[in-house]
Amino acid sequence: MSGVIRHVTISGRVQGVGYRAWVDEQATSRGLEGWVRNRRDGSVEAVFAGPEAVVADMIAACGRGPFSARVDAVHAVSGNSDLLNLRRAGERFSVLPTV
Repeated sequence: MSGVIRHVTISGRVQGVGYRAWVDEQATSRGLEGWVRNRRDGSVEAVFAGPEAVVADMIAACGRGPFSARVDAVHAVSGNSDLLNLRRAGERFSVLPTV
């Protein structure tokens, strides 16, 4: 993997509206590596890895989300390979269980 890794938290009405499936589709179509999962606090957490401009575009898209979502905030920080490696073995991008 070359490029950047970003750890992102999205808050608002982002659970029960297809947000994780939308992130999976969007990240996969952009060729990104990483994962997405719901958090018990109602937010969605994701890790995106790839070329810096593509990751930045994905993070911006997370601020809009799917039609049925209402995004209140997107918080992105630098991530690392340990976070990236939480995805399922053999998958470029994974939808993980809630934590």
